[in-house]
Amino acid sequence: MRPLILAVLFVGLFGMGAELLLLQHTGGAWELIPVVLIGVAFVILTWHAITKHPASVRAVQGIMGLFLIAGVAGIALHYQSSMEFKLETNASLSGWALFWAVMSAKTPPALAPGAMIQLGLLGLVYAYRYPASDAQIEESRRKKWVA
Repeated sequence: MRPLILAVLFVGLFGMGAELLLLQHTGGAWELIPVVLIGVAFVILTWHAITKHPASVRAVQGIMGLFLIAGVAGIALHYQSSMEFKLETNASLSGWALFWAVMSAKTPPALAPGAMIQLGLLGLVYAYRYPASDAQIEESRRKKWVA
């Protein structure tokens, strides 16, 4: 199952990276964060796929944790940006009407960064109780008892 999850992760990263580049999601530092994270994730996952080293498992877990943080921050940034635009075009919006206007806006789509969260969770599922890291833990336990 792990090889299939890793393949889905690579396909998802490729698709999201291509979409962000095609949409020119590179306007500023905040917009570059998901693009850079995807690039780094490609490097880490390739390293892991080749070596299966315990350090690469930790690196996968780390980058996927950053995906979760970036996804939550992205939702907040998209929501705020959309809300500001909606209020500029209709200052009378408030409460639920404003919320629904923001959530149904086409640009920026408020929940689009949720895809980062999905990929982050998928990567964490992939790395959960990974055999290489379990072997490393077992080895450290043996060393404790011998010493």
